Amino acid sequence: MLRFAAPVLILLSFLTSAAAQTPPATTAPAAQTAPQAKPTAKKATAKPKPAESATAGPCGVGVIAGTGDIFVVQKIGLTVFGNDYAEVPVSWGLDDLVFARARAAAGNTPVRRITYAKGALDSYYHPKSGLFRNQREELSNLIRQVAGNAGCERYLVVMRSEGQLDGTNQSLSGIGIFSRGVGLISYAYVFSYIGVTWVDGRTFEIMKGPAVTFEGVMKRMADNFVSNELLQKVDKSMFPETAADSANNIALRDTTRDFLTKRLDKILPPYFAQ
Repeated sequence: MLRFAAPVLILLSFLTSAAAQTPPATTAPAAQTAPQAKPTAKKATAKPKPAESATAGPCGVGVIAGTGDIFVVQKIGLTVFGNDYAEVPVSWGLDDLVFARARAAAGNTPVRRITYAKGALDSYYHPKSGLFRNQREELSNLIRQVAGNAGCERYLVVMRSEGQLDGTNQSLSGIGIFSRGVGLISYAYVFSYIGVTWVDGRTFEIMKGPAVTFEGVMKRMADNFVSNELLQKVDKSMFPETAADSANNIALRDTTRDFLTKRLDKILPPYFAQ
């Protein structure tokens, strides 16, 4: 009996020691809690560097786009009683377009846009009535106020201007559309009367514009003899039923912007070629 028990005891002791060395199969090694991921230091999403502020650094040329985003709707009747005139505020980016074309015309000359408060130019466009008016002095004082502390060497000022419609005693001003005549005997044109002026950044005196040459004057006269460069004929259907309707007329907006672009691209480059 003892002979039998001895081998059994030896076997049991062997199994016990083996079991002691074998890790329990059931308890999966505590899922090695993945070394606690350090909260991924979010790569500070590299904020795009703000484009260099247009108001930083020295300023050579400050551009003041002064159309005021105003669109004129005008009727010219057979008699004075058929005339009508309205100025409509529009969101067509006319001043944005003026600055964009000035920047394109400037080439390598850096320009800075000078912004101004809404209505800041009203006193110039709608002055108090009086016998005499010194527009040069008014413009000079106005630009001094608008420029503020910009400190530019000079300012390129693009404003609405005015001119008389050939064959009538009616004037057209700024950017707009007019219709003339009645019924079948009528037509419509978009127009762009804008003036460009250099203003000295220290004295705010009006400076000379591009040199006027005899050849240039003759060429302009010849061009206008064929067609008035300030007008572009459009389909009569483009003329709005009411002045206010013009603000939402997409075809009229696009035609006006295209025509204004052509005008600006013709008159602005000489100012930067001086």
